Amino acid sequence: MPQKPEPETCICALCGREVRQVSKHHIVPKSEGGRDTVDLCAACHKTLHSFFTNATLANELNTLEALRQDPDIARYLAWVRKQRDGRVRVQKRRDRR
Repeated sequence: MPQKPEPETCICALCGREVRQVSKHHIVPKSEGGRDTVDLCAACHKTLHSFFTNATLANELNTLEALRQDPDIARYLAWVRKQRDGRVRVQKRRDRR
């Protein structure tokens, strides 16, 4: 009996996890004039938009390096890298910056 092909995996540009699906994240949000995108897993993408406003992403955190150096994201990355691919619950922050 033929084996099923292994599902293709992708790598999240922010957390580095192997995941089944990624989405395009505009490093500088489209609403702020951005065009360049990176592939992010759903958990990372949702976390960025729940932690930060588009203005903050555009003006302060407009590179992967800047995102990784942010203390809140660094803590998040340390945690999420231990999680399996799948649904990761992300709560909206009240103190978005």
